Amino acid sequence: MKGGIHRQVYGAFRAKLSIAGPDHQSYNYIFDNMIYKKTVSVGALTPVATAALRQDLSHLSKYLKFLTRGQQAKGSDAAMTMGTEAAVYAAEASDKNDILERVLPASVSEYVELVKAHIIAGPNHRFASRQLLLLGSMLDFSDSTNRKVAGEFVKELLHMPIDHELDDGGNEVVIGDGINLLGDKDWANAVSGLTMKVHAASGEFEEVVLGVLEELARPCRERTADCTQWMHCLAVTGLLLVNTKSFRWMHGKAIEPAEILQSLLLPGAKHAHLDVQRAATRCLGLFGLLERKPSEELVKQLRLSFIKGPSPISIMACKALLDIGMWHGPQEVDKTMKQDLSSQLRDHTVAFCPVNLCDTKEDFNIELLDLLCAGFERHDWGESVEADENESVQAVLGEGFAKILLLSESYPSVPASSHPLLLAKLISLYFCSENKELRRLKQCLSVFFEHYPSLSLNHKKCLSKAFVPVMHTMWPGINGNAAGSTVMVSNLRKRAVQASRFMLQMMQAPLYANVSENLDGTVDPSLDFESGEEGLAIRIAAEMAGFHTKKTTAEKSYLSVLSRILVLLHFRSSEQGAIKLLRRLLNRVAESVLAEKELLKELKQMADRLKALDRHPDQELLPDQANLILERLQLDLDFPVEESTEMPPTPAPRSTRPNRARRRVRRDEEISSDEEISPASVASTNPTVMSTRSQRASKTAAMTKMTASKSIRINDEAEEDVEEEGSEVTSEDDSDASDQSL
Repeated sequence: MKGGIHRQVYGAFRAKLSIAGPDHQSYNYIFDNMIYKKTVSVGALTPVATAALRQDLSHLSKYLKFLTRGQQAKGSDAAMTMGTEAAVYAAEASDKNDILERVLPASVSEYVELVKAHIIAGPNHRFASRQLLLLGSMLDFSDSTNRKVAGEFVKELLHMPIDHELDDGGNEVVIGDGINLLGDKDWANAVSGLTMKVHAASGEFEEVVLGVLEELARPCRERTADCTQWMHCLAVTGLLLVNTKSFRWMHGKAIEPAEILQSLLLPGAKHAHLDVQRAATRCLGLFGLLERKPSEELVKQLRLSFIKGPSPISIMACKALLDIGMWHGPQEVDKTMKQDLSSQLRDHTVAFCPVNLCDTKEDFNIELLDLLCAGFERHDWGESVEADENESVQAVLGEGFAKILLLSESYPSVPASSHPLLLAKLISLYFCSENKELRRLKQCLSVFFEHYPSLSLNHKKCLSKAFVPVMHTMWPGINGNAAGSTVMVSNLRKRAVQASRFMLQMMQAPLYANVSENLDGTVDPSLDFESGEEGLAIRIAAEMAGFHTKKTTAEKSYLSVLSRILVLLHFRSSEQGAIKLLRRLLNRVAESVLAEKELLKELKQMADRLKALDRHPDQELLPDQANLILERLQLDLDFPVEESTEMPPTPAPRSTRPNRARRRVRRDEEISSDEEISPASVASTNPTVMSTRSQRASKTAAMTKMTASKSIRINDEAEEDVEEEGSEVTSEDDSDASDQSL
């Protein structure tokens, strides 16, 4: 039954190739020619037929692999069973084997001739050639004769030179990516897959490839090779390093691993041709992954290439350093330098002053993570790689650090104190200005941020620590950030506000169900506030309380945004210590935004909510308890004992007249200054402000409008009534802050 189904599937597949129409007729003819050992020119087809050929060849390859695995599985089942069941399994295996024999060449020799015919036909036949190489993994190479024929063919594939052409100046230009066989990663994978199928015994694959590599390396070691020979040799080296499992299979062969490093990889990384440098740098990274401990020369060369190399070289060195650092651990990589290295990430929790990588005279005796973090701050890496315009050093760093943070439990060697800084860098990159080189990174980060806060409480704790540093970095006019024009400042502020709301959303995202189940009863309740919204609220309040009384316009708008985030945070009744502490800090927070009436009202409402959650509202928080909470949050803040938990009253709208202290110098001066006020200025007074005055002052103002020809006089008693209506906390500076809220 099942064999009949397979015949139907294959028949339907073949029937699809006979659809009427000029494109499909030519496609059917060419496909049949390929199956029956004739060359197929993809370039001779129309675009429709070319797309159909590529798709159906891929489907055929997958289907044949399915048949091969099924035939092997059913054959094994038939051998392990008896009776009728064994006969059924044997019949199914036979049916699948018959279909394979109808499609695949009759012998390995015929298969090799078919592939060679397509390769000789030129680059237009490259796709069909690669599909035929993939089909070779389904052939049987157990016979020594077949294995010998296929082995010679594999060596020919490894010896195939990289395609190149001459430019107008007579220089050789490599076709493809310049780091894989024939400049094509898919082709290299197909060749390596066939080679490993033919030479499946342990160590046999390495022996064959090293034999070819030794021949290709001779002109490179003798320094007589041109750039294409160097790149061909490095491409074969990369194929070997990607597919081998250990150096122990390479010892005692035609060329030793140490010789590969000293005579090929290190000299190639210093070659004058940039493509050779790039290929050698990639191989250095692969070589370092196979070492038990990374060698000193390898690490030094990668660090040098990352710092001083052009953009393509720096990108490849960056990838290599990230891979080696995650595989061996940053500390193990730093030990290879055999000198004392400084680290701001290790010594400081969040504060970080990156080194200047542009200073070629500087001695960069810093640890690996510090060196990579400094790459975020450098903006003169040059143009991105032509082969991938979406690739840049910052994008590579972003993807690497995102992986470290997302799988932080798998990388315990990366210090946890560096996580908030790395996360802050990623958030800043995510909200940076439009850059085509960061588009792919932003797509990756959008997925990263969707899952990161819901995977672990430690992730939320890290996010809470990163909130204030992100705002410091993004808000214009504070912390040494440039301001610029009004339009630029407005755009920067909008971007920072978006980032703050985005971080708030991540903090309030629930944990995944399986994570919550694993955490039940395992989390210390006294430390839970560090990863919750309570910890973030205290951090924001402490940040606002640390500003001086006199504030710039940028600082006032910054504090306004922080307070708007603060009032959106929620507290749990179980966090009594955090509730009492924030009640004490809200008084200082309110003093930072006295000019914002609506904000003060929201802060007062928040204070009322906290008071309702406080189980003992009359009981004061002891200084030792407050300092303990601040210490766990790594905050440095003075905590006065006498500070009240009562919120200041909401200020009334300010009067448009001069302050009383300025008018009471002399009676004569007051009269003269009042006479200078014109009726027009009184008429333009905000009616909303006038309506909040005392009844007596309002009548006086109305009378002055009707008697514009007379001088305006307001007696001292009316002044006192107005001032009693106003807030005690209004000041002259508030006039500048009234229009700063966003």
